Amino acid sequence: MSAIRKIAFVGIGNMGAPMAGHLVKKGFDVTVYDIRPEAMKAFVAQHGGKSAASLVDAAHGKDAVITMLPDDKVVRKVVLGDGSENCVAAGLARGAVVIDMSTCNPSATRSLAEALKPRGIDVVDAPVMGGVIFAKDATLDIMAGGETALVERVKPVLSALGRSVIHCGGTGTAHALKALANYVNACALINAIEAMTIGRRFGLDSKLMAEALTTMCAGRNHPVEKKVVPHVLTRKYGTGMAMGFIAKDVRIAVETARSVGAFAPLGERVSELWSAAADKLGADLDQTEIARYWEEATGVRL
Repeated sequence: MSAIRKIAFVGIGNMGAPMAGHLVKKGFDVTVYDIRPEAMKAFVAQHGGKSAASLVDAAHGKDAVITMLPDDKVVRKVVLGDGSENCVAAGLARGAVVIDMSTCNPSATRSLAEALKPRGIDVVDAPVMGGVIFAKDATLDIMAGGETALVERVKPVLSALGRSVIHCGGTGTAHALKALANYVNACALINAIEAMTIGRRFGLDSKLMAEALTTMCAGRNHPVEKKVVPHVLTRKYGTGMAMGFIAKDVRIAVETARSVGAFAPLGERVSELWSAAADKLGADLDQTEIARYWEEATGVRL
């Protein structure tokens, strides 16, 4: 497999723009595409590289196309098109690879790989752990799904974007692990918030509970230490991850469980809670604002 040098990067939002910028800095030949012309203009002015007028132009002659998009439906439309020839697949030659760094349903990722297989185009799912700050610092933790030789081929690209690259297994496994990891975090966060609202109603101090849950009662509790204390108790709500994205990730985890016949009653309830909070408070709000959902339901303030 040839080395990857020419890359199209589709989706240069809050995460995608700094990621694509790191590839330019590392010497890759980068062309960006986004539905917002002003975003492409700003990227080229700040980072260099080139912009494309269409998806097919962006993909033409490239060794790889990276997608950083909202979900698998958007990824599929961008890659395969919706009946038009303005899509990534129309511009790629055999031997090229699509690296999907979005957070997507793993079953949809496998379906996309099957659709591209007759064209001789490979797929690697490579979702990231870490928010905008990590994208800007190139310290993301990246999971990769695909055949070993294929993951090794794209590893120099992924290594330019993060501090670690973990090969999870075949196609779709990285997307599955990303959703499951976020489910664990999402479950732990509302578990901590629920416990603390009960404690407040009983008369316990919020800071005392946070310290106890972090260091005494439950060992190092990541959501309490990294989210409740610095963002909920201070009312800053600034982790950089939207509530709607967490709700989506938990939903993907539950859908994955259903697809393999797994028993996940807790996951189903956690998914319902995150979706309800996002619907009521606003999907664009920071994930830590889910504390307000409990505060409004219980009438206590953390």
